[in-house]
Amino acid sequence: MGTLEGKVAVVTGAGRGIGREHALLLAAEGAAVVVNDLGGDSTGDGADATPAQETVALIEAAGGRAVVNGGNVADWADADALVEQAVDTFGGLDVLVNNAGILRDAYIAATTEAEWDAVIAVHLKGHFGPLRHAAAWWKSQAKAGSPVAASVINTASASGTFMPNAGQANYGSAKAGIAALTLVAADELARFGGRANCIAPIARTRLTLQTPGFGAMFAEEVPEGELDTLGPQNISPLVAYLASDACTLTGKVFAVQGGNITELQGWTGARSADTTDAWSIGSVAAAVSDWT
Repeated sequence: MGTLEGKVAVVTGAGRGIGREHALLLAAEGAAVVVNDLGGDSTGDGADATPAQETVALIEAAGGRAVVNGGNVADWADADALVEQAVDTFGGLDVLVNNAGILRDAYIAATTEAEWDAVIAVHLKGHFGPLRHAAAWWKSQAKAGSPVAASVINTASASGTFMPNAGQANYGSAKAGIAALTLVAADELARFGGRANCIAPIARTRLTLQTPGFGAMFAEEVPEGELDTLGPQNISPLVAYLASDACTLTGKVFAVQGGNITELQGWTGARSADTTDAWSIGSVAAAVSDWT
Protein backbone atom coordinates (compact mmCIF):
# COMPACT_ATOMS: atom_id res chain seq x y z
CA MET A 1 0.00 0.00 0.00
CA GLY A 2 1.16 3.51 -0.81
CA THR A 3 1.39 6.36 1.66
CA LEU A 4 -1.73 7.95 0.15
CA GLU A 5 -3.87 4.85 -0.28
CA GLY A 6 -7.55 5.77 -0.22
CA LYS A 7 -6.93 9.51 -0.49
CA VAL A 8 -8.52 11.80 -3.07
CA ALA A 9 -6.34 14.59 -4.45
CA VAL A 10 -6.79 17.58 -6.71
CA VAL A 11 -3.69 18.86 -8.50
CA THR A 12 -3.99 22.08 -10.51
CA GLY A 13 -1.77 22.73 -13.49
CA ALA A 14 -1.11 19.00 -13.68
CA GLY A 15 -0.90 18.66 -17.44
CA ARG A 16 2.81 19.39 -17.65
CA GLY A 17 5.99 19.94 -15.67
CA ILE A 18 5.97 19.92 -11.89
CA GLY A 19 2.19 19.50 -11.67
CA ARG A 20 2.27 16.37 -13.82
CA GLU A 21 4.99 14.87 -11.63
CA HIS A 22 2.92 15.64 -8.54
CA ALA A 23 -0.12 13.91 -10.02
CA LEU A 24 1.88 10.87 -11.12
CA LEU A 25 3.50 10.38 -7.72
CA LEU A 26 0.32 10.95 -5.71
CA ALA A 27 -1.44 8.38 -7.90
CA ALA A 28 1.47 5.94 -7.58
CA GLU A 29 1.13 6.28 -3.80
CA GLY A 30 -2.52 5.28 -3.99
CA ALA A 31 -4.46 8.53 -4.33
CA ALA A 32 -7.26 9.05 -6.83
CA VAL A 33 -6.37 12.25 -8.65
CA VAL A 34 -8.37 14.99 -10.32
CA VAL A 35 -5.95 16.30 -12.94
CA ASN A 36 -6.74 19.96 -13.53
CA ASP A 37 -5.23 21.87 -16.43
CA LEU A 38 -6.76 24.50 -18.68
CA GLY A 39 -4.10 23.66 -21.24
CA GLY A 40 -3.14 27.19 -22.20
CA ASP A 41 0.30 28.34 -23.25
CA SER A 42 2.88 29.69 -20.80
CA THR A 43 1.20 33.13 -20.85
CA GLY A 44 -2.22 31.66 -20.07
CA ASP A 45 -3.69 32.06 -23.54
CA GLY A 46 -5.69 29.30 -25.18
CA ALA A 47 -7.07 26.03 -23.89
CA ASP A 48 -6.29 22.42 -24.72
CA ALA A 49 -7.43 19.30 -22.88
CA THR A 50 -4.59 17.21 -24.30
CA PRO A 51 -1.97 17.77 -21.55
CA ALA A 52 -4.41 16.80 -18.77
CA GLN A 53 -5.62 13.82 -20.80
CA GLU A 54 -2.02 12.66 -21.26
CA THR A 55 -1.40 12.83 -17.51
CA VAL A 56 -4.55 10.84 -16.81
CA ALA A 57 -3.54 8.26 -19.43
CA LEU A 58 -0.14 7.81 -17.75
CA ILE A 59 -1.78 7.33 -14.36
CA GLU A 60 -4.29 4.82 -15.67
CA ALA A 61 -1.62 2.92 -17.59
CA ALA A 62 0.21 2.46 -14.28
CA GLY A 63 -2.95 1.12 -12.64
CA GLY A 64 -4.03 4.32 -10.92
CA ARG A 65 -7.26 6.29 -10.90
CA ALA A 66 -7.59 9.77 -12.36
CA VAL A 67 -9.98 12.09 -14.15
CA VAL A 68 -9.53 15.20 -16.28
CA ASN A 69 -10.67 18.66 -15.22
CA GLY A 70 -10.21 21.43 -17.77
CA GLY A 71 -11.44 24.31 -15.63
CA ASN A 72 -9.81 27.69 -15.14
CA VAL A 73 -8.69 27.95 -11.50
CA ALA A 74 -8.97 31.75 -11.72
CA ASP A 75 -12.71 31.39 -12.38
CA TRP A 76 -14.77 31.17 -9.17
CA ALA A 77 -17.36 28.79 -10.59
CA ASP A 78 -14.70 26.55 -12.17
CA ALA A 79 -12.85 26.36 -8.85
CA ASP A 80 -16.07 25.31 -7.13
CA ALA A 81 -16.77 22.73 -9.83
CA LEU A 82 -13.25 21.34 -9.40
CA VAL A 83 -13.89 20.50 -5.77
CA GLU A 84 -17.35 19.16 -6.57
CA GLN A 85 -15.88 16.89 -9.24
CA ALA A 86 -13.49 15.32 -6.74
CA VAL A 87 -16.33 14.70 -4.29
CA ASP A 88 -18.79 13.44 -6.90
CA THR A 89 -16.29 11.23 -8.74
CA PHE A 90 -14.22 9.77 -5.92
CA GLY A 91 -16.35 10.38 -2.85
CA GLY A 92 -14.40 13.11 -1.11
CA LEU A 93 -11.34 15.33 -1.07
CA ASP A 94 -8.29 14.93 1.14
CA VAL A 95 -5.45 16.70 -0.66
CA LEU A 96 -5.37 19.95 -2.62
CA VAL A 97 -2.18 20.80 -4.50
CA ASN A 98 -2.34 24.31 -5.95
CA ASN A 99 0.28 24.45 -8.69
CA ALA A 100 -1.18 26.13 -11.79
CA GLY A 101 0.67 29.19 -13.03
CA ILE A 102 1.61 31.38 -15.97
CA LEU A 103 4.24 33.98 -16.82
CA ARG A 104 3.87 37.43 -18.34
CA ASP A 105 7.22 38.95 -17.48
CA ALA A 106 7.90 42.65 -17.98
CA TYR A 107 9.75 45.38 -16.19
CA ILE A 108 7.53 47.54 -14.00
CA ALA A 109 7.69 50.60 -16.26
CA ALA A 110 6.50 48.51 -19.20
CA THR A 111 3.98 46.21 -17.49
CA THR A 112 0.44 46.51 -18.79
CA GLU A 113 -2.69 46.23 -16.69
CA ALA A 114 -3.58 43.02 -18.53
CA GLU A 115 -0.17 41.48 -17.76
CA TRP A 116 -0.55 42.34 -14.09
CA ASP A 117 -4.16 41.15 -13.79
CA ALA A 118 -3.63 37.85 -15.62
CA VAL A 119 -0.73 36.72 -13.45
CA ILE A 120 -2.36 37.77 -10.18
CA ALA A 121 -5.56 36.01 -11.25
CA VAL A 122 -4.05 32.66 -12.18
CA HIS A 123 -1.59 32.47 -9.30
CA LEU A 124 -3.13 34.22 -6.31
CA LYS A 125 -6.85 33.97 -7.06
CA GLY A 126 -6.18 30.59 -8.66
CA HIS A 127 -4.85 29.38 -5.32
CA PHE A 128 -7.56 31.01 -3.24
CA GLY A 129 -10.54 29.78 -5.29
CA PRO A 130 -9.88 26.02 -4.97
CA LEU A 131 -8.72 26.54 -1.37
CA ARG A 132 -11.88 28.41 -0.44
CA HIS A 133 -14.22 25.81 -1.89
CA ALA A 134 -12.22 22.91 -0.47
CA ALA A 135 -12.18 24.56 2.96
CA ALA A 136 -15.95 25.05 2.84
CA TRP A 137 -16.44 21.36 2.06
CA TRP A 138 -14.07 20.25 4.83
CA LYS A 139 -15.78 22.57 7.30
CA SER A 140 -19.17 21.11 6.38
CA GLN A 141 -17.82 17.60 6.90
CA ALA A 142 -16.44 18.48 10.32
CA LYS A 143 -19.72 20.10 11.37
CA ALA A 144 -21.55 16.94 10.29
CA GLY A 145 -19.31 14.87 12.53
CA SER A 146 -17.09 13.34 9.85
CA PRO A 147 -13.37 13.38 10.70
CA VAL A 148 -11.22 15.59 8.47
CA ALA A 149 -7.55 14.95 7.75
CA ALA A 150 -6.99 17.37 4.90
CA SER A 151 -3.76 18.74 3.46
CA VAL A 152 -3.21 21.75 1.22
CA ILE A 153 0.10 22.28 -0.56
CA ASN A 154 0.47 25.68 -2.23
CA THR A 155 3.16 26.73 -4.67
CA ALA A 156 5.16 29.92 -4.18
CA SER A 157 8.50 30.64 -5.83
CA ALA A 158 12.01 31.86 -5.21
CA SER A 159 10.75 35.01 -6.92
CA GLY A 160 8.58 36.52 -4.23
CA THR A 161 10.31 34.86 -1.30
CA PHE A 162 14.12 34.72 -1.11
CA MET A 163 15.22 35.62 -4.66
CA PRO A 164 13.36 38.66 -6.08
CA ASN A 165 13.72 38.70 -9.86
CA ALA A 166 13.70 41.84 -12.00
CA GLY A 167 10.94 41.68 -14.61
CA GLN A 168 8.61 39.66 -12.40
CA ALA A 169 6.77 42.22 -10.28
CA ASN A 170 3.45 40.54 -11.07
CA TYR A 171 4.70 36.99 -10.56
CA GLY A 172 6.75 37.78 -7.46
CA SER A 173 3.88 39.68 -5.85
CA ALA A 174 1.50 36.80 -6.48
CA LYS A 175 3.95 34.25 -5.11
CA ALA A 176 4.64 36.31 -1.97
CA GLY A 177 0.87 36.53 -1.51
CA ILE A 178 0.58 32.75 -1.82
CA ALA A 179 3.15 32.24 0.94
CA ALA A 180 1.18 34.60 3.20
CA LEU A 181 -2.10 32.93 2.23
CA THR A 182 -0.64 29.60 3.32
CA LEU A 183 0.08 30.86 6.83
CA VAL A 184 -3.47 32.16 7.21
CA ALA A 185 -4.89 28.94 5.81
CA ALA A 186 -2.84 26.84 8.24
CA ASP A 187 -4.34 28.74 11.15
CA GLU A 188 -7.91 28.49 9.88
CA LEU A 189 -7.87 24.90 8.62
CA ALA A 190 -6.51 23.64 11.94
CA ARG A 191 -9.91 24.41 13.46
CA PHE A 192 -11.48 21.51 11.57
CA GLY A 193 -8.67 19.08 10.90
CA GLY A 194 -6.77 20.60 7.98
CA ARG A 195 -3.14 21.52 7.36
CA ALA A 196 -1.56 23.91 4.85
CA ASN A 197 2.03 24.15 3.69
CA CYS A 198 3.79 25.78 0.77
CA ILE A 199 6.70 24.94 -1.50
CA ALA A 200 8.92 27.33 -3.46
CA PRO A 201 10.37 25.01 -6.10
CA ILE A 202 13.09 25.57 -8.66
CA ALA A 203 13.16 22.98 -11.42
CA ARG A 204 13.56 22.60 -15.16
CA THR A 205 10.14 23.42 -16.64
CA ARG A 206 8.79 25.33 -19.61
CA LEU A 207 8.33 28.36 -17.34
CA THR A 208 11.80 28.45 -15.81
CA LEU A 209 13.38 28.01 -19.22
CA GLN A 210 11.75 31.34 -20.17
CA THR A 211 12.65 33.18 -16.95
CA PRO A 212 15.45 35.77 -17.08
CA GLY A 213 18.35 34.60 -14.93
CA PHE A 214 17.10 31.02 -14.82
CA GLY A 215 16.91 29.89 -18.45
CA ALA A 216 20.64 29.35 -18.88
CA MET A 217 20.80 27.46 -15.59
CA PHE A 218 18.38 24.84 -16.86
CA ALA A 219 19.18 24.77 -20.55
CA GLU A 220 22.03 22.26 -20.34
CA GLU A 221 20.82 18.75 -21.04
CA VAL A 222 21.54 16.00 -18.54
CA PRO A 223 23.60 13.16 -20.05
CA GLU A 224 21.66 9.94 -20.49
CA GLY A 225 21.85 7.75 -17.43
CA GLU A 226 22.72 10.55 -15.02
CA LEU A 227 20.38 11.72 -12.26
CA ASP A 228 18.52 14.89 -13.25
CA THR A 229 18.36 16.53 -9.83
CA LEU A 230 16.88 19.69 -11.35
CA GLY A 231 14.07 17.79 -13.04
CA PRO A 232 10.51 18.43 -11.84
CA GLN A 233 10.19 14.85 -10.57
CA ASN A 234 12.64 15.71 -7.78
CA ILE A 235 10.15 18.20 -6.28
CA SER A 236 7.19 15.86 -5.90
CA PRO A 237 8.37 13.62 -3.01
CA LEU A 238 8.16 16.65 -0.69
CA VAL A 239 4.59 17.27 -1.84
CA ALA A 240 3.65 13.62 -1.35
CA TYR A 241 5.05 13.68 2.17
CA LEU A 242 3.23 16.90 3.05
CA ALA A 243 0.02 15.30 1.73
CA SER A 244 0.37 12.17 3.83
CA ASP A 245 -1.01 11.38 7.26
CA ALA A 246 2.56 10.75 8.41
CA CYS A 247 3.14 14.50 8.20
CA THR A 248 1.94 16.78 10.98
CA LEU A 249 3.67 19.93 9.70
CA THR A 250 1.55 22.96 8.95
CA GLY A 251 2.20 26.62 8.23
CA LYS A 252 5.59 25.87 6.66
CA VAL A 253 7.17 27.28 3.50
CA PHE A 254 9.91 25.17 1.91
CA ALA A 255 12.36 26.08 -0.84
CA VAL A 256 13.16 22.93 -2.78
CA GLN A 257 15.73 22.62 -5.55
CA GLY A 258 17.79 19.65 -6.65
CA GLY A 259 19.03 17.85 -3.56
CA ASN A 260 18.19 20.63 -1.12
CA ILE A 261 15.12 21.45 0.99
CA THR A 262 15.25 24.64 3.08
CA GLU A 263 12.60 25.93 5.44
CA LEU A 264 11.88 29.59 4.74
CA GLN A 265 10.71 32.08 7.31
CA GLY A 266 8.86 35.31 6.67
CA TRP A 267 9.54 38.88 7.66
CA THR A 268 11.42 39.00 10.95
CA GLY A 269 12.76 41.90 12.96
CA ALA A 270 16.36 42.81 12.23
CA ARG A 271 17.47 46.15 13.67
CA SER A 272 15.21 48.45 15.63
CA ALA A 273 15.24 51.92 17.11
CA ASP A 274 13.18 53.45 19.91
CA THR A 275 12.44 56.88 21.21
CA THR A 276 10.78 58.17 24.36
CA ASP A 277 9.75 61.34 22.52
CA ALA A 278 7.67 61.90 19.40
CA TRP A 279 9.56 60.97 16.25
CA SER A 280 10.89 63.83 14.15
CA ILE A 281 12.44 63.68 10.71
CA GLY A 282 15.81 64.36 12.29
CA SER A 283 15.53 61.66 14.97
CA VAL A 284 14.36 59.14 12.38
CA ALA A 285 17.34 60.00 10.19
CA ALA A 286 19.72 59.66 13.12
CA ALA A 287 18.23 56.28 13.99
CA VAL A 288 18.03 54.55 10.61
CA SER A 289 20.31 56.34 8.14
CA ASP A 290 23.17 53.90 8.68
CA TRP A 291 21.00 50.79 8.17
CA THR A 292 22.63 49.99 4.84
